[in-house]
Amino acid sequence: MTDARLRRGRGSLAFGFFVQGVTFALLVTRIPAIQDRYGISDALLPAFLAAVPILAGVASVTTEKVVARVGPAVVLRWAQPFVLLALLAVGAGTELWQAAVALGLFGLAVGALDASMNMLGVSLQRAYGRSIMLGFHAAYSLGGIVGASLAWAGAHWHLSLFTSYLPVVAVLLPLALVGSRWYAAGGDGPAPEESAEKGGGGVAFKLLLPLCLVMTFAYIGDSTAANWSAKYLQDVLHSSEELATVPYNAYMVTTLLGRAVGDFGVRRLGAAAVVRGGAVLAALGFGLVAVAPGAWAGIAAFTLLGLGLSVIVPQTFAAAGRLFPGNSDAAVARLNVFNYVGFLIGSPLVGALGDAWSYRGAMLIPMVLVLATVAYATSFGSRGARYGGGHERPRTVDVG
Repeated sequence: MTDARLRRGRGSLAFGFFVQGVTFALLVTRIPAIQDRYGISDALLPAFLAAVPILAGVASVTTEKVVARVGPAVVLRWAQPFVLLALLAVGAGTELWQAAVALGLFGLAVGALDASMNMLGVSLQRAYGRSIMLGFHAAYSLGGIVGASLAWAGAHWHLSLFTSYLPVVAVLLPLALVGSRWYAAGGDGPAPEESAEKGGGGVAFKLLLPLCLVMTFAYIGDSTAANWSAKYLQDVLHSSEELATVPYNAYMVTTLLGRAVGDFGVRRLGAAAVVRGGAVLAALGFGLVAVAPGAWAGIAAFTLLGLGLSVIVPQTFAAAGRLFPGNSDAAVARLNVFNYVGFLIGSPLVGALGDAWSYRGAMLIPMVLVLATVAYATSFGSRGARYGGGHERPRTVDVG
């Protein structure tokens, strides 16, 4: 495959990450509005939030088997439109069962989407022979900023969810379909003997387990920011509904900044050092959220939290690809399940502790778990860890 084809593949995948960032932000920043629209009680809300990652985890496991037959590009090409349409369905209904169906479809589609786009990202990083994974997730963060800004506008102008979502879906869906024409993946990676050292063609769960724990802890933190930042600001720090959309936007801004420079940091300092620093910053952010005296202090704390968490998830996917170079798609699909384990644990846990104790106290749980990531940083390799079979560019194949 030519360098031009690689660049087009990288650009189209980055746009796919961007679209998913917009879509997810539009969902999570309007959770209070979704709750009001469908009359979902505070006691029932954690169950609705938990259903999405459960179904996404099921879809991620299934994606591993589907990708083995058709490739990740085909799965991603069709999963992304379904995610956008499911978002539109969330805004279109009025009955509780309609919310359940729409969120269920969203969960299934997003599981296939997350797994396949990260498979492609790991494969392209191998083809480039250097760290580029954070760049894809930076595009996701940029999309999150755009989505959160659109959500703020919808709340500011008192637009219905459907009215807010429809123009976004109408613009992004055809663009995502056109962009999917240029999806591409890298070749097979390092030499067979290196693959054998890492467990052969299979995926040894014992080797993958530390990364699974890191992924779980990171997504407990991320799901707390995504699903509870708006409600925390509105209910605990007594902000307006309009201002409650701001912390996720601020969180995504610093996530974007961290990921924009993160690949450079990984090349200079190594993935382990970058992950350690990110975990410490994220823990500090959660601590400040817990003690924030007012809305603007809470927004500042979520801002710091985003900077810390920004580097952890992309580097975890990249580390899985390096650990199992001969079977990176399977490793990424299985690791991606723990994305949803984190969401499954994080959202209900914070909600249950918030109802039974206090939402301020509940913020200390993800703080401790994210800090525990420091103990597993050695799983990300040394400063000189390779990104995919050295700096040579392996043969690549067109999977579009």
